[in-house]
Amino acid sequence: MSEFPRRLPGDPARPALVERMIRVDQAGEYGAKRIYDGQLAVLGRSRVAPEIRRMAEQERRHLAAFDALVVERRVRPTVLSPLWHAAGFALGAATALMGERAAMACTVAVEEVIDEHYRRQSEALGDTEPALKSAIEEFRRDETEHREVALAHGAEEAPAYPALSAAIKAGSRLAIWLSTRL
Repeated sequence: MSEFPRRLPGDPARPALVERMIRVDQAGEYGAKRIYDGQLAVLGRSRVAPEIRRMAEQERRHLAAFDALVVERRVRPTVLSPLWHAAGFALGAATALMGERAAMACTVAVEEVIDEHYRRQSEALGDTEPALKSAIEEFRRDETEHREVALAHGAEEAPAYPALSAAIKAGSRLAIWLSTRL
């Protein structure tokens, strides 16, 4: 069921909801890029560095697409970009300092939240925004692949994996909520 038909009095109209989607997705891809920047600053010569670089390149491509949509549709970016600049890098570097598996656990946690987020957006768009929906679905497939790569590199064997994963997921959900609105 689409989010659009369930509008309540005071809910934003369809154009505003699409703007929120673009805003939050641009912020999220920026945050993901910064997480990988932080991981590579610490693990740039490790055995997982080539995989991190490949995933980071896909995130840069996703970010470029949403940057273009922000300009094309005149969407105001989130005012929290400076925070995501620092927080994304810090999260990436901190988990990388805990080891390769913790860095991979970070990827799994973030990508699981993003998979859920993009799925909901795709469903909400229905047939109203075919180009945006197609991009979201393509990027969702990439994010799912990142999760699988991270699992294959021992993410679940990271120290305190359940707690680490839960904390990162909570932070990611909060970042989505804030970036949608601010």
